[in-house]
Amino acid sequence: MTDSTYVRLGLPLTASPYAVLRAAVRVLHPDTRAVRGFRAARKRFYRQMLCAHAARHAAGESPTG
Repeated sequence: MTDSTYVRLGLPLTASPYAVLRAAVRVLHPDTRAVRGFRAARKRFYRQMLCAHAARHAAGESPTG
């Protein structure tokens, strides 16, 4: 089962990790990205998206999850 937030990114299975990060950054509201106190949470979110993509890539799942 993949993360619902990751599914909303709408990335193809062949997307690079850099493309996953760019899509994850675009999902966050600019005000959320600007708050320095949320830095650890943002890093955790980005890691979760990368892990979800790696897991999907390893399993060869379809884009709809």
